[in-house]
Order: sequence, then structure tokens, then C-alpha cells
Amino acid sequence: QVQFVESGGGSVQPGGSLRLSCAASEVLFSLYAMGWYRQIPGKQRELVASITRFGSTDYADSVKGRFTISRDNVKKAEYLQMDSLKPEDTAVYYCNGVSAAGLPLWSWGQGTQVTVSS
Repeated sequence: QVQFVESGGGSVQPGGSLRLSCAASEVLFSLYAMGWYRQIPGKQRELVASITRFGSTDYADSVKGRFTISRDNVKKAEYLQMDSLKPEDTAVYYCNGVSAAGLPLWSWGQGTQVTVSS
């Protein structure tokens, strides 16, 4: 079973930045598309950013131009640089693999809380 450890969350004021990190246990990490999902209280978990095994990226419209996803296949890690944060970005953020249909590949980790508030 693949395990994920997310870190880097915290509390920040609107307009601030955070960088999330995710360490994965999957030996074949480099073969999979990876993504960052978030869950806002009372809403379904949504995919906000993804990166293919070749490094091509895609973003939800709500974060496009503000968030940047990246990966390090040697370290089996992925990252999410979040700039110009807004209160509506407040959520628990999770990393996971991404299927061709945009669905998570494995079980969830504990996630990391991001709170944007003045």
C-alpha cells in the first residue's frame, strides 16, 4: 500500500504564500501522474493540480496562475507552491496519484491544513 506524508501547511494572511511537500513510499513513483487535492469543509475533495510523469501540468481554474506543482522523481516527492492565497483556498490538502480519469489512485494520507485568514 502506498503511503503519503504531506507537510508545509499552516496559517497565512490573504496574499501570502505556502509551499506544500509530499513524500511518497511508492518505489515506482516516477511512472505515475501525481496530483494535489483539497477538501473544503462540507464539500467534496477536488483535484486542484496535477503533473504527469513527463512533467506536464494542469490546474483547476480556481488556482490557475497562483499555484505551481512540481515533482522530484529521485526523492519520490511532489510539491505545491501556493502564491496569492485567498480565504477560499482554506482546506485540507492531500497528495495522491492521478488516474487518466482524474481520480485518486491510492488511499489518502492525513493531509495538511491550509488556513488563509486575516
